[in-house]
Amino acid sequence: MARILLVEDDEALGTALELRFAAEGFSVQRAASAREAWEALPEADLVILDWMLPDEPGIRLLERIRQSPHAELPVLVLTAKAREADRVEGFLRGADDYLTKPFSTDELVLRVRALLRRARRSRLSLGELELDPDAAEVRLKGRPVPLSPREYALLLFFARHPGRVYSREELLERVWGPDYQGTARTVDQHVAQLREKLGPGWIETVRGVGYRFRGGDLG
Repeated sequence: MARILLVEDDEALGTALELRFAAEGFSVQRAASAREAWEALPEADLVILDWMLPDEPGIRLLERIRQSPHAELPVLVLTAKAREADRVEGFLRGADDYLTKPFSTDELVLRVRALLRRARRSRLSLGELELDPDAAEVRLKGRPVPLSPREYALLLFFARHPGRVYSREELLERVWGPDYQGTARTVDQHVAQLREKLGPGWIETVRGVGYRFRGGDLG
């Protein structure tokens, strides 16, 4: 279920859109201000953003999003500003799509679905774990997981080859590169760090062989 962050301070419009998206099978979280929206970003798969907000222009919030760890979130801007210059400004500030008020809710739903399809082409979803290779981001149960570049590279390799057992030597060559001079202990240390950050059940030790990514089903 895709999670939409709806940033709209108009109560009537916000309620109507929330009901429509819920009926379409989406999970919707409402925010009536830029501050509320900023706090809810880690839970969102897509943002519908009103240009005019009570505490900060939505377009300024969009700029902050594009400079944050959530920079790859799809953002559709809703606004009554219909001039070409306003639309150009919206795209220049980082909008992925732009819809002027009044608008058709059918069209809005179709645009949201298109943005989500585009955003998810490169993402890997494994149960409660989601990796976005384009942004080098990981989320578990909707919350970001901070990883070092090497931890991320190892997790991404595992996630792209679930169920297959790899020896420590194979992982060193595939993730660290054939010229890396480290030892198998390096792999053990990074696996331990991933287990600490992700919790148990994701990476299985296969005694005498190596490791296997199991997707959180080991308990």
